[in-house]
Amino acid sequence: MLVEVCANSLESALNAQEAGADRIELCSELGVGGITPSAGLIALVKKALKIPVHVLIRPRGGHFTYTDGEFRTMIQDIEVCKDLGVEGIVSGVLHPDFELDVDRTLELINISRPMRFTFHRAFDWVPDPQKSFEQLEAMGVDYLLTSGQETSSEIGLGLLKKLNSISKEVKVMAGGGVKLENAEQFKSAGLTAIHLSGTSFGNNVALEGKISMNSNTHLREDQVAVTNLETVRLIVRRVK
Repeated sequence: MLVEVCANSLESALNAQEAGADRIELCSELGVGGITPSAGLIALVKKALKIPVHVLIRPRGGHFTYTDGEFRTMIQDIEVCKDLGVEGIVSGVLHPDFELDVDRTLELINISRPMRFTFHRAFDWVPDPQKSFEQLEAMGVDYLLTSGQETSSEIGLGLLKKLNSISKEVKVMAGGGVKLENAEQFKSAGLTAIHLSGTSFGNNVALEGKISMNSNTHLREDQVAVTNLETVRLIVRRVK
């Protein structure tokens, strides 16, 4: 069974390799489901690891419907990954109604070649999973990362098994809530790949008395924060 570890740092990537993982998905900001890591981190990880490195191409947290500017950023990030010798790309695009955006996803796939392509957990929002799965197969996607449209892969195991049974080429990879206590369930169910972070917390700093740098204002999945032209223009005029 292929074991992919979602690694958020050089230390995490090295730990995953030493632990025996088959490959990593490199990303940042696990708290929002992951975003594209910096080019510097990608370069360092590629130099340090012997196992394959797949990189998440997601320009921000939140939903999976992207503006033209965000989509151009995704294309540029894929080109950077290609230049750095990355083995795989993890990405995907949806329409506002959560249907699979076939045209844009296919463009990402074509730009990514010869790297492998994984369609990520945006799949867990599509209204008709079998239809979308068949579209992904037709596009030549290599892997599908999904929790079976549930809060964890364990709960969504039924859909995972169904997709795996109808798959011709796409490898269905269970991701979301995969841990020591349930990992063997996915192997027993006939799946050939799992995805997990396996994280613990460390590097503690005592923050008593310090203000929080986290911003709940920006943690929205249905909207995207953008610098407001008129707000900034008025402030600039006022202080200039």
